[in-house]
Amino acid sequence: MDTQLLRLFPLFADLNVEELDLISRMLVTRRFSKNNLIIFEDDVGNSLFVIKKGRVKIFRISPDGGEAILAILGPGDFFGELAVIDGLGRSATVTSIDDVELLMLRRTDFIEILEKIPKIAITLLKELAGRIRKSDTHIRNLSLLDAKGRVAATLIRLAEDIGKVKEKKVFIEELPLQRDLASIAGTSRETISRVIKKFEEEGHCRMEHNTLIFSDFDSFKRLYS
Repeated sequence: MDTQLLRLFPLFADLNVEELDLISRMLVTRRFSKNNLIIFEDDVGNSLFVIKKGRVKIFRISPDGGEAILAILGPGDFFGELAVIDGLGRSATVTSIDDVELLMLRRTDFIEILEKIPKIAITLLKELAGRIRKSDTHIRNLSLLDAKGRVAATLIRLAEDIGKVKEKKVFIEELPLQRDLASIAGTSRETISRVIKKFEEEGHCRMEHNTLIFSDFDSFKRLYS
């Protein structure tokens, strides 16, 4: 992979040419078609994945067979880091939402990179800290907010994680299925549909061809954060 393109990924953004060249020689490209299993919870983990294209869903399977969605990640994000760091099993299942292209880094190579390029570890720790904060906020929202607040918090999280900014508007393209939104928000599909329609009526957002568009995302976030 072109070393300059690697700088587009937050994990590698602060590296110099020599460091990027080292990493590029270790990366392996993997492709998965839509709705395919990438890793399974409790499997032995020996690779870190960086998303180059597409989106993935990270979730845990409940005893009754349901899904508890932990995150939806897009280009630039990475996953699989916990098992790579501690050598234990995968903490969650990951499937592709779209056709995805991933950059895979084997555990032995990743450990070597951490030893040779310590700043990678600092970037990784910052990202993990950010994820813990998001998880804490999500748990608080599920505990304290009403259904409308939980849906709003879910949309804000998605907008920040996979949304795109165009002309001061925020677009969540190909909005996840209502059952997935319901899983994240801890509510029902019917509630998701009803609340999003309410937000549209209030002028906060609108749906266009499965894309949710916020005309003033900052205002919406201030109102519901």
